Amino acid sequence: MKKNNLFALILSLAVVSCDKSAQHDASGSFEAVETMISAEANGKILQLNIEEGQELKPGQVIGYIDSTQLYTRKLQLIQNKKAILSGRPQASVQTEALKKELANAIINRDRTKKLVIGGIATQKQLDDADAAVATLQARISAQESSLNTTTSSLNEQASTVDAQLQEVNDQLRKCKIINPVKGTVLIKYAEQFEMAAVVGKPLYKIADLSEIILRAYITGDQLPQVKLDQPVKVFIDDGKGGYKESGGTVIWINNKSEFTPKTIQTKNERANLVYAIKVKVINDGTYKIGMYGEIQFNEPAVGNK
Repeated sequence: MKKNNLFALILSLAVVSCDKSAQHDASGSFEAVETMISAEANGKILQLNIEEGQELKPGQVIGYIDSTQLYTRKLQLIQNKKAILSGRPQASVQTEALKKELANAIINRDRTKKLVIGGIATQKQLDDADAAVATLQARISAQESSLNTTTSSLNEQASTVDAQLQEVNDQLRKCKIINPVKGTVLIKYAEQFEMAAVVGKPLYKIADLSEIILRAYITGDQLPQVKLDQPVKVFIDDGKGGYKESGGTVIWINNKSEFTPKTIQTKNERANLVYAIKVKVINDGTYKIGMYGEIQFNEPAVGNK
């Protein structure tokens, strides 16, 4: 009699379990948006303060790559710029003597003009005085033009050095390893004192696990039941023969069908083609990448029966 009761209990639990599983409309596995962080400079990694499982903030400095040669080049460029700019001529100093001669020539011309009016000097003397003033004015203009050309040329050379300095400063900035996004370090690919031989060497992979994605698959006849931003129920095994339930939101529906993945069982196992959907779930630390999960549609989409 006891054996019969025990058998009946096991059978009833199996039936309940099957009924509960049958309520699930789709299944899939959890994933996250993973970002591969790579070196932006080449050289020896002098510091890399991260460990797998560590949570990082955006903008957090986690290490740096040797930048000694770049810094030395920066100092050389700064000195080159100083040397170039020191060669610029001082126009006011170099034209000062001619300007004094011009001032005297103007005084002499004005005096000669008065003498011509008084009949003491000749017109030729006045013409000579005018010519002297004009000659000095032309010499000053030519010298100022030459000095300005020299100054402009040197300024252009200095601007070229400025561009090189900007490039070096950018390279120096990239020697500092700064984490760009919030998340948890999934895999660490490099260690301190290793060489980042090329720009783009992977350093670590990071993902924000505070929200995780369940990629599930539905059949064509389930499509009318699903729409974007629709709330759904998400289930995972609780390890005790039951399910842990959470809420999720449909954030993506593939508009193209694909063959059923081998690891996925859908509600209609006979279907050859399925549609992938993504369900966003707030993660309390329970959900892990690669974990198997199932969903249940709360309500059919509006207008669909």
